[in-house]
Amino acid sequence: MLQQESSHISKKAPLYESVADRILGMVDEGTFNPGDRVPSIRQLSQQFQVSINTVKMAYGFLEDRRVIESRPQSGYYVSARLTAIPREPKLDRRRLNPAEITSSDVVVQVMGDVMNNNLIQFGAAIPDPNMIPVSKLNRMLSTESRRFKEESAGYAMPPGSIRLRTQIARLMMRAGCTLSPEEIIITNGATEAVFLALRTLCKPGDTLIIGSPIYFNFLQLIQSLGIRVLEIPMSPVDGMNPDAVEAAIDKHKVQACMVISNFNNPLGNCMSDHAKQRLLAVLKKHNVPLIEDDINGDLSFSSQRPSVIKSFDTTGHSMLCSSFSKTLAPGYRLGWIAPGRYLNAVKRQKLVTNIASPTPTQLAIAEFLISGGYEHHLRSIRKVYGKKVAQMADAVAQYFPQGTRISRPDGGFTLWIELPGLSDSMALYNMAHQKGISIAPGHIFSTSDRFGNCIRLNAALWSESVRWAVEELGQMVYQLIK
Repeated sequence: MLQQESSHISKKAPLYESVADRILGMVDEGTFNPGDRVPSIRQLSQQFQVSINTVKMAYGFLEDRRVIESRPQSGYYVSARLTAIPREPKLDRRRLNPAEITSSDVVVQVMGDVMNNNLIQFGAAIPDPNMIPVSKLNRMLSTESRRFKEESAGYAMPPGSIRLRTQIARLMMRAGCTLSPEEIIITNGATEAVFLALRTLCKPGDTLIIGSPIYFNFLQLIQSLGIRVLEIPMSPVDGMNPDAVEAAIDKHKVQACMVISNFNNPLGNCMSDHAKQRLLAVLKKHNVPLIEDDINGDLSFSSQRPSVIKSFDTTGHSMLCSSFSKTLAPGYRLGWIAPGRYLNAVKRQKLVTNIASPTPTQLAIAEFLISGGYEHHLRSIRKVYGKKVAQMADAVAQYFPQGTRISRPDGGFTLWIELPGLSDSMALYNMAHQKGISIAPGHIFSTSDRFGNCIRLNAALWSESVRWAVEELGQMVYQLIK
């Protein structure tokens, strides 16, 4: 593909710029598309017959101009060409006040859209059905149910299947977290894990710190428990600001803090290790327990799995929640929680809530992990989702109005989009629905109206066959901002 000789490289410009121009030309011509991996530094050095240092400088030049991006331990990839959301959110400390959550029928409708096969599913954050290893899981479900006949038909009383808990403990070592199987409780998805944590830590009328925007179903869950929320505006790059959290705690009585630490839904940001440690230190200082959701932690676009805040916790101050819904099978409804010092209290809450989680699915996923199938599966879907996110973002850049801004996630599969001149994304939601497209309007991700100009799109379901839907959305935005 790249057979150019060094004699073809212009000598008028610095050599690294000439190399960069050749790569840029190939991107412009479509040889490399958003999400595609470009040649390694060593490979390009050999093909262009230039030094490794020259290629490094060329790639640095292209990174600065957002043509390509580096993924740790994975290489360089073509970026989506779209203006990124500003790094720092506007932070008005006077607005850091607790708020009650009002019910939203839109949330019910957005989640109900998943059952409508006539809609393009850009609204709910569901994995690509084609990336779910259905046959393998079903085979293991059948095999393990026969292998453990009595166990599969009985209650897996809390904390749940020891086989599965053992595998989860081993899995979390990649996130820097040292857990024993006895510290883990199996739940019906991450939503129940968060629910049990909230019921353990908070009572009606208490105040919970959350990052904003936040996954809309968590807001509905918090509302159902009568808890008030104190929203901390989040950076689309750095996540929750520990200093803002401390300012809020200094001003208000807070019972707990909840954060989506890795590849946040909807922003896609990943907190740095320094920010994670700083947030934990602030919360420990004020004796405020932490609920950490890590449901997207395994979906890094690179081979480097980010740490969890729990990995820095030596006193059991934090609760870690996750599930296999985004990576394996949402219908299996298998999640888990590592509650730290609150283990017995959470176990009691699990018992009184629904006694136990289904045993057959626990046995099947445990075997999938034991066999090494999960690691192989992750290597595959990380590459696929990284490419889908980049390609959908590039389509948004092509069809949406100038001034549109978009998140630049390094994992997960959601895109957060700020629309220029639009103040009511509900109007866009209604127009899209009439055209057979489901989206998630921004205002349902907050208790305020700050995100009325935003939408969240599910890039997991991106393919060229639905490009028309992104183009339609862009045309609708043009109509609404006239």
